[in-house]
Amino acid sequence: MREFSVTSNESGQRLDKYLKKILPNANAGFLYKMLRKKNITWNGKKAAGSEILQEGDCVKLFLGDDTFLKFAGDRGELMREYEMLGKLPMHGLKVVYEDADILAADKPYNMLSQKADASDVSANEYLLGWLIRTKALLPEEFLTFRPSVCNRLDRNTTGLILMGKTLKGAQMLSRELRERTMQKYYRAIVLGEVKEGARLKGYLIKDEARNQVQTFAEERKGAVPIETEYRPVAYSGAFTLLEVHLITGKTHQIRAHLASIGHPVIGDLKYGDERINQKIHEELRVKHQLLHAYRVEFADGRVICAEPPEIFARVMDKEALI
Repeated sequence: MREFSVTSNESGQRLDKYLKKILPNANAGFLYKMLRKKNITWNGKKAAGSEILQEGDCVKLFLGDDTFLKFAGDRGELMREYEMLGKLPMHGLKVVYEDADILAADKPYNMLSQKADASDVSANEYLLGWLIRTKALLPEEFLTFRPSVCNRLDRNTTGLILMGKTLKGAQMLSRELRERTMQKYYRAIVLGEVKEGARLKGYLIKDEARNQVQTFAEERKGAVPIETEYRPVAYSGAFTLLEVHLITGKTHQIRAHLASIGHPVIGDLKYGDERINQKIHEELRVKHQLLHAYRVEFADGRVICAEPPEIFARVMDKEALI
C-alpha cells in the first residue's frame, strides 16, 4: 500500500487527473477499475474519480509493488530532472514578485518563455530551478504538479512573465488571461513622432511557415480580430516611447500593428525599418526589438511592474541619430 497526502500545489484538481500523474503509464480503464474495486481510495472511502481534491486529502493505492512500478514509470528519472533543474542559474532572469500561488519574473532578451523543442532551456526551466532552490517546490510535489509559465513573450521581447506556483495560481492566471480581466501594458520605442494616443482595431493572419503575421483593416478569411491601444510617453526628436495596452494577445500583434501605421518598433527585424535598425545597432549595439512587457493589473487591484532595460533610456537620449 502506498499513501499520498495532497499538498496545496495539488489541490483543486480532479482525483482521476491526480492519479494519472502518480501512475502515468496506466490507462483510464485501469484507474476506474481500481477505484470501483476500492484498490484506490480517497479519504478512506470509495471514489468515482471526479472528486475535487483539497489540501490534506489522503489517497491510498492498494497495489502490489510490481503493479505500482509498472504504471508509475521511472520516478528516479524525474528526481534526476528535479536535481538538474535545481542547479540551473537564472541567466539574467529576475523574480520581481512572488506570493504563495504565483510569481512574476523580468525576462531578458534572447530567452524563450517556454520550450519550443525538447532540448531547449527556457525561462520556465530557470523558474522551476528557482522554486526548487527556495523550497517552494518539493520533490514529492514535482511528481504530480509542475508549475509553468502562463504567458508567452517572444524570445527577443523583454519583461514580465507569469508563473502559477500552485494549481490554484495557475488556474487564476489562466482564467484572467482567458477572460481578459488581467490588463497587460507594454513599453515600446517606435520610429517617428506619435503625438496622440489611439485604439487600433483590425485583423491578423499568421503565416506559420514563415512565423510572420500580416494585419488588415478589413475582415478577411482566416483572420482573427485584434485590438491594440497606445499612448505616447516621451519623444526624443527621432523616436517615441509608447505605452501599449494589449487588448487581444495574438502572435506579434503589437509589432505588426504599430508597423502598419508607420511606427515600427526599433530593433524589430521582421516588421521594422532595416536602415534605422542597422544604424541603431552600429551606434548603440541594439540587438533586439525594444518592446518590453511593463505592467500587469489584476482584477483584484494588484499591480506588478518591471522597468524597461537600460537600453531604452540610451536610445531615447540619442536625438540626432536620424
